Amino acid sequence: MCILPADSPDTTNSNGSRVMREIDLFSMREEFQRHDIRLCFNGPISRSLVEEIGNALKKYLESADAPPGAVMDIFGVYVEMTQNIRHYAGRQGFSDDESSTTVIVARDDDTGHYLVEACNLVKRDDGNALLERVRELAAMDQGQLKKAFKTQLRAPRDEEANTGAGLGLIDIARRSAEPLSAQLKDVADDRQLFSLRAVI
Repeated sequence: MCILPADSPDTTNSNGSRVMREIDLFSMREEFQRHDIRLCFNGPISRSLVEEIGNALKKYLESADAPPGAVMDIFGVYVEMTQNIRHYAGRQGFSDDESSTTVIVARDDDTGHYLVEACNLVKRDDGNALLERVRELAAMDQGQLKKAFKTQLRAPRDEEANTGAGLGLIDIARRSAEPLSAQLKDVADDRQLFSLRAVI
C-alpha cells in the first residue's frame, strides 16, 4: 500500500497550459520492490490519517500471518512515530508543507523482521538533541531501557519540551529487535530532516 500526497507540482505543455507533472511510477515500484516496502506514506499527516493508515497496516500484517506480538509492536512503533511527528509539527506551528511526513514499513524476508522508518522536518537544535537521544537509547540493553522507561514515567511532564521525544521514543527502543538509528540532513540554515529507523 502506498499513499502519496493529493497534490503534485504542475508543469506546462507546449501550448502553455498547465498539466500535472508525470511521475515515473514504474521506477517507484521497482524501488519499493527492491527494498520490500509494504507501506509508504508521504504528505501532511492528520490524526484521522494516523488512525486510518494504522488500521490498514494492522490488517495487512494480520493477513500476512505476522505473529500477533509482532503485529502489535509494528503497529505501536508506527503510531508512536507518526503521533510524535504530528504533535511536534503542531507545536512548532508548521505549515502543511513543513509538516510533510514520509513513513515506510518494509519487510526483510530473510530475517522475518520489519523496518519502520519515518522522516520529518525539525528545527536544527531539536534535530541534534533527538539524534543524541537516539544514540543514548541505542547504547542501552533491555534492562537499561526498562529502567529509563520507568524513570521517564515518574518524571514530571515537560509541556515546554520541543522534541516530544520522551516515553514514546523509549517505547520504540524497547520494541525494537536492533538498536535504534537516526540520521539528519541539512535542508536550510535552521532546519533539518530527521529520520528514525526501528527494526521489529
